[in-house]
Amino acid sequence: MQKKTIALIYGGISSEREVSLNSGKQVLDALDKDKYDIMSYDPKTDIPRLVADAEKIDCALIILHGPYGEDGTVQGLLDLLDIPYQGSGVLGSAVSMNKLLSKHLYQRAGLNVPAYVLVGRGQSVDAAGIVAQLGLPLVVKPVETGSSVGMSIVRAASSLTAGVEKAFDFGVTAMIEAYITGTEVTCGVLGNQDLEALPLIEIIPGDKYEFFDYEAKYRPGATQEICPARIDAQLTRKGQTCAIAAHKALYCQGYSRTDMILKDNEFFILETNTIPGMTATSLFPQSAKAAGISFGQLLDRLIALGMAARRRQTTRG
Repeated sequence: MQKKTIALIYGGISSEREVSLNSGKQVLDALDKDKYDIMSYDPKTDIPRLVADAEKIDCALIILHGPYGEDGTVQGLLDLLDIPYQGSGVLGSAVSMNKLLSKHLYQRAGLNVPAYVLVGRGQSVDAAGIVAQLGLPLVVKPVETGSSVGMSIVRAASSLTAGVEKAFDFGVTAMIEAYITGTEVTCGVLGNQDLEALPLIEIIPGDKYEFFDYEAKYRPGATQEICPARIDAQLTRKGQTCAIAAHKALYCQGYSRTDMILKDNEFFILETNTIPGMTATSLFPQSAKAAGISFGQLLDRLIALGMAARRRQTTRG
């Protein structure tokens, strides 16, 4: 079997660069060198080289998180270069990165979302009015980031403005959500047309963390992750159905991971990740492993799905 040439794209220029570098290095280690010749690219420095090498590349693995990687920008470049890649295309990547657009599409699909209001940079924060509408505590986050960057939990009206200002460090619009108390779970979805929902994972941040924040996500041992989640079979199927519905609603492709809160037997959708963390111990690979798919096999599947999607969708002569 002839080896495929894989462009492994990781690093980048977002606030999640370090996470991407760590994921990319572990993906590089896990890829089967008997199947693939691997060429690594960091968008911070290597875009001209990627363009020059385009004709040699059979498929790209995009291991980038946050803006300028997970938001459709790199996907658009690869489309122009006619390089297949794993995961969602420009549309799915862009809408999934935008928490406001995602909420609209979730609601249109009949999914539950936490109630919310928006505040734009330069607007005054009506703390009393927002608390009267949504209650306390509140979740404040930028509209366009991942990995809980810029996110905070506000437990008093007097702290709301500070939370909004923190979100403005990472964008021009802050989203203020009602805090949903319940069991946090996440569900991976794998496939192009035939979608497979992976086992749910229950997420329990350590006692020192108010929520599943950046440190709780990436500090070893900071969070307990239980797979499969400790919920019954009926609720598990319901959660998996919600994850597939979210995947479809946001025009995702290849794979995704949707984060949810389970409260009173109802799932509230928080967000969908189109490039989930891809270290061997990240949530999506953990869930795949529970379904009998090793990390190396998962990467093989993603490459095959990306190449199949490109063959089906290309409009080139």
